[in-house]
Amino acid sequence: MNRGISFEIPNSYGSFLGEILKPIDISYFDWFIGGEESYFIVDDTLGDSLFPDMVIGLNGEGLKKTIDNNKYYLIFANLKAYPKGAKIIDVVSYEEYIASECQIVLLVIDSVYVTVYCKDLEKLEDLYDHIKRQGFESLEYITDENDTRTKLSVW
Repeated sequence: MNRGISFEIPNSYGSFLGEILKPIDISYFDWFIGGEESYFIVDDTLGDSLFPDMVIGLNGEGLKKTIDNNKYYLIFANLKAYPKGAKIIDVVSYEEYIASECQIVLLVIDSVYVTVYCKDLEKLEDLYDHIKRQGFESLEYITDENDTRTKLSVW
């Protein structure tokens, strides 16, 4: 069974989180943001932290505004989507993710390696097709058979 997708994004400035999540109505969710290392781009250089602290319960509208309307440089990112009103926790293992109300996990590691887990298989298919159209490299499904990740974390 498909669990998610993995792919590579360019190691450059952009609005990659917004581009990746475009097929999903992110305003429908409240988000856990791990507060990892990513920066706004100001005058073509690194500015303030994109997510300076861990955030539990960022509303989707606020996230959408941040990731769609700004340029930023992702180094490490850890975003997890929960239905509005759900209890938000930082799920750390795949088993915790499956048992939780978390619907989407998006991890960026070392600026280029992206992993997205999605419980809704139709949305996962939409994400796969969208990422393929974007031309991002090394796109593949993460399945029960090939998933070697032991933690849903960037560290």
